[in-house]
Amino acid sequence: MDNTAPVILREVGLRDGLQILPRVMPTAQKLQWLRAAHAAGLREVEVGSFVPPRLMPQLADTAEMVAAARDLPGMVASVLVPNLKGALRAIECGAASMLLPLSASHAHSLANLKRTPDEALAELARIRDARDAAGSACRIEIGLSTAFGCTIQGAVPEDEVLRLVQGALDAGAEAVGLADTVGYADPLQVTRLFTAARAIAGERLHCGHFHDTRGLGLANVFAAWQTGIRRFDACVGGIGGCPHAPGASGNVALEDCAYLFASMGVPTGVDFDALIALRGQLAGWLDGEALHGTIARAGLPKTLKAAS
Repeated sequence: MDNTAPVILREVGLRDGLQILPRVMPTAQKLQWLRAAHAAGLREVEVGSFVPPRLMPQLADTAEMVAAARDLPGMVASVLVPNLKGALRAIECGAASMLLPLSASHAHSLANLKRTPDEALAELARIRDARDAAGSACRIEIGLSTAFGCTIQGAVPEDEVLRLVQGALDAGAEAVGLADTVGYADPLQVTRLFTAARAIAGERLHCGHFHDTRGLGLANVFAAWQTGIRRFDACVGGIGGCPHAPGASGNVALEDCAYLFASMGVPTGVDFDALIALRGQLAGWLDGEALHGTIARAGLPKTLKAAS
């Protein structure tokens, strides 16, 4: 395994970060966020979600965000789609990737998607058929949420997580990620589950999504990286959470995640000065909201050497 291979950090703040906040960020500020992320070296951004605006007005401008992302050189814009209708919108607007939520927790699936996990797999198959019929190149990615536990259901059997990994691949997913939606995971659990999932999915297991709710976010990122994962979701300022997962707060701060890899000589393409400047802008736009992370406060150590 190549421990010097580049790591891709996907900024998810424009979707996962904003969906939990009561305020609606103006589109003009979102566009500044997107362009600043690109200027800071980020090349994958989750720009929104095609959900009904009445349910989530914070993300009503997703089509405009996709269009703006397509104008940025090298930018890969992903969107979350909860169903076939949302997937058709993603295809229509030219998103590079659509992320379908699939919950390993039966209780969370009913609360979040109003369907069971197996019903969600059936919807995935319909989405795959519609995508193929449209001749679209939009990648279908599954985000397997509550893979490490659920605030509603409690424990989630690892056998069920692995069954759903296989089911997602069989139904047409081209990539699968495991998500610690509520911050329950520990590094040993992460190592065990990612290793078992990789035995099923191979290189199609491609992303880790961790929350820092209980302070283990970066430790879990490191554990997943050691199993071969080279793509991680994170959010500038560590904001975010899930409306249907009580207590789920705080994505891993992207700037801290980037520092973790930089400290080990692993390239991410991130410009720290530009990233910290973006965090400062975000603090102004979200005045009154708590931002998380340590690098912005402590600064980079003088011993840090840039990864080549």
